[in-house]
Amino acid sequence: MGMDARRLKIEAARVALGYVEDGMKLGIGTGSTAEEFVRLLAERVREGLQIVGVPTSERTAALCRELGVPLATLDEEPALNLTVD
Repeated sequence: MGMDARRLKIEAARVALGYVEDGMKLGIGTGSTAEEFVRLLAERVREGLQIVGVPTSERTAALCRELGVPLATLDEEPALNLTVD
């Protein structure tokens, strides 16, 4: 993937992050753009944003755990406020 493509993915992730509000339950998808979203989301969580993520794959769950994004299952949080994929 070229640098321009990565920059576009990061910008898309940044725009999606703009829709995230404190207290939300988020569906978090899989793929390179979702990965950029998780990285940006983790920064906001470290700054105090309170959210719960519901990952769509083990790969996404592992990245969230690694970066400190709180997780739940769809059974635990069936009503999501926003899904980013």
